[in-house]
Amino acid sequence: MKKYINTGSKDTRSGFGAGMTELGKKNENVVALCADLIGSLKLDEFIKNHPERFFQIGIAEANMIGIAAGLTIGGKIPFTGTFANFSTGRVYDQIRQSVAYSDKNVKICASHAGLTLGEDGATHQILEDIGLMKMLPGMTVINTCDYNQTKAATIAIADHHGPVYLRFGRPVVPNFTPENGTFEIGKAVMLNEGSDVTIVATGHLVWEALIAAEALEEKGISAEVINIHTIKPLDEEAILKSLAKTKCIVTAEEHNIIGGLGESVARVLSLNHPAPQEFVAVKDSFGESGTPEQLMEKYELNHLAIVAAVDRVMKRK
Repeated sequence: MKKYINTGSKDTRSGFGAGMTELGKKNENVVALCADLIGSLKLDEFIKNHPERFFQIGIAEANMIGIAAGLTIGGKIPFTGTFANFSTGRVYDQIRQSVAYSDKNVKICASHAGLTLGEDGATHQILEDIGLMKMLPGMTVINTCDYNQTKAATIAIADHHGPVYLRFGRPVVPNFTPENGTFEIGKAVMLNEGSDVTIVATGHLVWEALIAAEALEEKGISAEVINIHTIKPLDEEAILKSLAKTKCIVTAEEHNIIGGLGESVARVLSLNHPAPQEFVAVKDSFGESGTPEQLMEKYELNHLAIVAAVDRVMKRK
C-alpha cells in the first residue's frame, strides 16, 4: 500500500485559522463572527488584518447566527466560529429557521468537535452534530481530517453558495494530505486501493484507518481506504464502486453511531448494494473527561478498533 507520511502534527482548528487568513486577503466579502472564542478558533490573524470585517458577538451564539443570516442579504459571506456544541445544539432553531430554511449563505465553522476536546468533559463533547446538521435540507456537511485539508476546505466553502457546516477539532493530529491541495466538496478521496475490504473514514479517524490498513496488510488483507470529508452530499459513486470490488465495508467516525457517516453509508447500501457493514463510532453514549488518547481508546475509535471491525465484517462476506 502507499505509505502516508506525517509531515508535522498540527491541530485542524489552526488549519481553519490559516484558511481564514488567506480568504481575508482574496475575498473582501468574507466576514468573521465569533462567540468569545477568538484564540480557540485561531482568528487572531484575520482580525489583525481586517478588523472592520470581524464581529465579536460574545457568549450569544443564537444572536451570532441571526446576525450572520442578515449579513448575507447585503452580499457578505459570513463565517461563524465557536465550539461544535455551541455551533449546533445550542442554536439549532436559529440555524433551521434563519439559515437553512432561507438558504442563506452562512458558513457555520465548528471547532472542538467529538471526543477529542478531551478534558473539557461530556457537556462539551458533542457527538450528535453531524446528524443534526445533515438532516437540514440544503445543508452541506464537511468533516476534515488534518490541518492541510481543513485550510483547503475553509477556502473552498467561500465559493460555494449555500449554508455549510464545517467541523474540525482541538487536538494536534498527523498532517498528511498535500499542502495547498484542492478541495472538492462532495468528492471522496481515494487514499489506498484494496480488494478485500472497504474502509471509509472521516475526520480524525482517517489517519487511524491508514494505520489499520498497514496492520491489515501484514495479515494479508488488502484494505481500500477512502477519505469521506463531505458527509453531505455523500459521494455515493465512490462508495459503491469500491464495494463492487470488496463486497464489505467498515465506516469509522468520531461521532455517535446514530446519525453519522455510518448511517448515511448504510442507506446507500440498502438502496443500491446490500452488503455487510461494521461501524466504528461511539455506541450511543455521552463522553467523559480524559485525554484525547484515553477517550479514543476507551470508546474504541482507533486503528485497533478498525482492524477488529474488519475482522468481523470479513467473516460476514
